[in-house]
Amino acid sequence: MSAPVPGPAARRLLVMDVDSTLIQDEVIELIAEHAGTRAEVAAVTERAMRGELDFAGSLRERVATLAGVPVSALDDVRARARYTPGARELVAEAHRRGWVVALVSGGFAEVVAGLAAPLGITRFRANRLEVADGVLTGRTTGPVVDRAAKEVALREFAAAEQVPLERTVAVGDGANDLDMIGAAGVGIAFAAKPLVVARAPYSVPGPRLDAVLDVVDRVDRAARALL
Repeated sequence: MSAPVPGPAARRLLVMDVDSTLIQDEVIELIAEHAGTRAEVAAVTERAMRGELDFAGSLRERVATLAGVPVSALDDVRARARYTPGARELVAEAHRRGWVVALVSGGFAEVVAGLAAPLGITRFRANRLEVADGVLTGRTTGPVVDRAAKEVALREFAAAEQVPLERTVAVGDGANDLDMIGAAGVGIAFAAKPLVVARAPYSVPGPRLDAVLDVVDRVDRAARALL
């Protein structure tokens, strides 16, 4: 799966969703265990990822159930989150090729930061949880990172890194990833909901996340064949 390190002209930006893509878990569900609301939250998450619910509204509904959870519970959540098989290998190979890797998440920056750092990922965007007196208030702060915001993040990361949009790769599993998947040069549905698989240009069924490299390499080979 390893390829020769390309020159600067072949540099790419790889942007990935986090929950059920970079990691196997849904972070909000892990937090909800501390509130005793995991089943309720999981049901809403599933409907949102299938595109049946407005993401921003469903996020508010789910986060509201977390009110009163100690902020210290986030340490447990970070420790329990499991990288998807092949995630470490994908990021390592992307870095070896000189690509920029970034994360966008409808989850929470307080957890995403702890998942990104061990992989050497410095660019990410996610929602932020409001905290008061050491507990979650049941609200988020700042703009909601929803479907539209994920595409905006992709475009802004690409501009900041001076990577043409056609050289970007976006990977995600849920309906709120569809805009960034559609905007990227190579948009990939990973272990995704049927709606996402149907609409994404490319798909990888899983279980290994580094299989997306095969998709990108096939795209590059096809492009070279046309020259």
